[in-house]
Amino acid sequence: MTRNGKLILEIINNSAEHLTAEQVFFQLRQIAPKTVLATVYNNLNSLCEEGAIRRVSVEGSPDRYDKIKKHDHLVCSRCKALSDITFSDLTASLSEQLGEPILSYDLKVNYLCPNCRKLKQ
Repeated sequence: MTRNGKLILEIINNSAEHLTAEQVFFQLRQIAPKTVLATVYNNLNSLCEEGAIRRVSVEGSPDRYDKIKKHDHLVCSRCKALSDITFSDLTASLSEQLGEPILSYDLKVNYLCPNCRKLKQ
């Protein structure tokens, strides 16, 4: 893993948010000012392929990056806010329903966040 890769992994693992590539870039530039955006994208792709981080895609929003820790996501259908939630593990139930073992799953639950619910009333 490159020096920038290690720094990017550290930024993502220490973040309480789901960062976009640009947000990672701005944080990395504070540590390594000569970094270019392409370096961030290349490292994010490598880290995802290695399984060190995960990419969270939400339609209509840029991809965001998250630490590897078993959890699921709530996505606001209106403002696209993304937040973590931990449901009980569904792996056994899904494997039983499929009739085959599954390696993993990525659960995104769409809902209206509290702010958007207030605006709708």
